[in-house]
Amino acid sequence: MPLEDAAPDSREGFEISTRFRRLIEERIERLEKDADGDEARLAALRHGDHIRRQMRLIAVQRAEARRMRSFLEDSGTRIPPPMMTL
Repeated sequence: MPLEDAAPDSREGFEISTRFRRLIEERIERLEKDADGDEARLAALRHGDHIRRQMRLIAVQRAEARRMRSFLEDSGTRIPPPMMTL
C-alpha cells in the first residue's frame, strides 16, 4: 500500500493529541513569523558578523519549522474517546 493511502496513524506508528498538534502548529507559525521579521531586519544591519549571525538565526528558525512540519506529516492525530453522558 503506498504511503499516501495509509491511514495517518499507521505511517510511523505513533499518534499525537489534537491539543499537542495545535501547539506544534502554533509554534511553526511563530517560527516562520519570527524568521520573516528577522529577515526584514537584515537590511538595517551594517556589520558583517551581525549579518551572518542574523542569517544563521533565520536559517535555524526555518529549519526548525520544516522539522516540525515533517513531524506532523509523519504522525497521526489521536481521536479522543467519546464523552460519556450521564
